[in-house]
Amino acid sequence: MSAIKRSASLPENRAELSPAQARELFRNGLVGPTAGFSRGYAQANLIIVPKEQAFDVLLFAQRNPKSCPILGVLDAGETSGELLVGGDIRTDVSQYYVYENGIKVAEPTDLSEYWRDDLVTFIVGCSFTFETALMEGGISIAHIEAGVNVPMFKSNIRSASAGTMSGPMVVSMRPIPASQVSDAVRITSRYPAVHGAPVHIGNPEELGIMDLSKPDFGDAVDIPAGHIPVFWACGVTPQAAVMESRPALAIGHAPGHMLITDARDSRYLVP
Repeated sequence: MSAIKRSASLPENRAELSPAQARELFRNGLVGPTAGFSRGYAQANLIIVPKEQAFDVLLFAQRNPKSCPILGVLDAGETSGELLVGGDIRTDVSQYYVYENGIKVAEPTDLSEYWRDDLVTFIVGCSFTFETALMEGGISIAHIEAGVNVPMFKSNIRSASAGTMSGPMVVSMRPIPASQVSDAVRITSRYPAVHGAPVHIGNPEELGIMDLSKPDFGDAVDIPAGHIPVFWACGVTPQAAVMESRPALAIGHAPGHMLITDARDSRYLVP
């Protein structure tokens, strides 16, 4: 997989930026993972397909709610909506992946040359949304502290197929101190709309992951002594299905380079 292009550095005040300010930076050329941006606001995955493919994607999401929780849908040709007021889905994400017949053919920072009036955008929940709650609970987030992308892996868990869509569940991994794993489960379980509680704790080989230093997407992080790898369902799962199912055209966000929405994290918190 080719390396993601990145700007020289991410802004030090990224946690304090409003979603609109963050999206403006990306629109103007900033490239980098969005973990730690716009604290308190939900981030989201994208999967964009032609209208003729949209029902299969919607059904795939409905059958796989843990990995594909839908936060919103933009109708064919729409480029803005409630979750990005005044924004533009074609330009306001740091980087995108464009697939043709399941093969990634481009990694643009602007979708204008690829945009068509029949494209439907699905906005899917992202685990970055609950990271603020984890940090407020005293749990450090390795990829944020390192300033890198979260590691993501294709697992041996098969998603439920829908129409033309089939593929493996993708999982994101965060090393958690053993003494805080139960806290991480408790905190994240209150955010079911953004993947909720982990799908696996501990031995990665049980998920078919042989080497945590070689993620399929994102960057590897150190797992210090006394820490346990904890895995959450990931919204890159639809892109894994695109790679396997090979539709003529599909567009997603570059993994870890999320849409920063105008929705508060608390909107997705179950009391």
